[in-house]
Amino acid sequence: MGRSAAFFDLDKTVIAKSSALAFGRPFYRDGLITRRDVVKSAYAQFMYRLGGADEQTMARVRDYLAALCKGWSVEQVRQIVAEAMDELINPYVYAEAATLIGEHQAAGRDVVLVSASGDEMVRPIGELLGVTDVIATRMTIVDGRYSGEVAFYAAGPSKVQGIREMAATRGYDLSECFAYSDSHSDLPLLEAVGHPTAVNPDRALRRVAMERAWPILEFRHPIPLGRRLRERPAVPVAAAALGVGVGVAIGLALYGRHRRIRAAAAAAA
Repeated sequence: MGRSAAFFDLDKTVIAKSSALAFGRPFYRDGLITRRDVVKSAYAQFMYRLGGADEQTMARVRDYLAALCKGWSVEQVRQIVAEAMDELINPYVYAEAATLIGEHQAAGRDVVLVSASGDEMVRPIGELLGVTDVIATRMTIVDGRYSGEVAFYAAGPSKVQGIREMAATRGYDLSECFAYSDSHSDLPLLEAVGHPTAVNPDRALRRVAMERAWPILEFRHPIPLGRRLRERPAVPVAAAALGVGVGVAIGLALYGRHRRIRAAAAAAA
């Protein structure tokens, strides 16, 4: 039997925010982007999460990203990310995700972060979690600066390309592998493995997960690393994540509770 791995989407699956947008403020402060760029990127992210994206839209986002980064110093970007990591990312890592990552590692599986965000952002986040393997967007670099071209855009079907190439190199049996994501746009990624799980799913992914009896997990407790080392996570995830029937039951229960709370709040108002 081949080796196994667990592939984790990053935004809203491992961390409770967009990793790319999280660094908008320090990028703006250091003069890499304008206020208009910040607004435009936030709007694009909102629309993407609202309705997903087809190949044409993803291509436009890819080209916009390449043009935006052209001429940036790679070393400057890495320094900004390193300096801002503790403030902008560490407090927003889901405790449940950190625990689940640890459980997969304890079971002997490789853990891989798979994200459309840049490698310079994703890799340090992985290091924060004790994860060394990432599949992320890579920009072409010439003389220490981004050239304005994208070498690999890790979004949609390209994520599947990335995990299949890694599986071929390392001997993973994808039917024995796990994948976690919150977005319907990652459906190809989830379909590529034998053990898919929807985490904090958007409406479209929730519907697919329920139709196919995939586990559904709700991560709700972002906790800084220091507290995670001192405390057990607020919500245990092992049984829910690794058992299909139990995962679906927990997901449905949490979803029903969430809807009841919202309905009660609306009635009270």
